[in-house]
Formats: sequence, C-alpha cells, structure tokens
Amino acid sequence: MVEHAHLDLDRAYGALSSSSRRRLVERLASAPARVTDLADSFSISLAGVSKHIRVLEHAGLVRRRIHGREHVLSLEPAPLAYASAWLSGYQRFWEERIDLLDRRLGEARRT
Repeated sequence: MVEHAHLDLDRAYGALSSSSRRRLVERLASAPARVTDLADSFSISLAGVSKHIRVLEHAGLVRRRIHGREHVLSLEPAPLAYASAWLSGYQRFWEERIDLLDRRLGEARRT
C-alpha cells in the first residue's frame, strides 16, 4: 500500500512538473472541457496538447468521457489532495524555521 501511494505521488508531481499541464489542470478546475476547447488556448498543436493530457490521465488527475466524437475532460482532484497532504507534513518544519529566524533577527536588532 505504501509503495502504491509513493507511485501515485510520483505520478502527480511528475505530471505537474510541466507549466502546460499545470495550466490544463487550472483550466479544468473551473469546469470540464472538450479537448479541442482546451487546445485552442495553447500555442502548441492539438497533438502536443493531447500528449500533455495523456500524462495527466496517467497520473489520475484527469478523467475523459467520450460522447460520440467529443472527448470531455474533467479534473480528478484526489491526486492533488495526496500531494497537498504530503506537502502539509512540512508545514510545521517551515513554521519552526521561520519562527527561529524571526527570533534571531529580533536578537540581532537588540544588540
């Protein structure tokens, strides 16, 4: 089970490593969209956008529904929740570091 969770996290972060794929995720967060509508907002070919979409699908971030000739994509937020949960584990670490820096800067100002 732990190995499966690591693989899901690797896929999610790998998929989100591209600014084009992050833009696709941001667009799909507002509403489902047809592949062709998504491609219209990019300066790359439909084939290029389709490759990015396949990466997002493989990571489980996007779901495709086919209605006749139309392919409609929607965001699947669960992998984002896993990624967020992993990052939130470091929130206390960074808060402690910032508090320490604040104390040291305060001490330096007093001396």
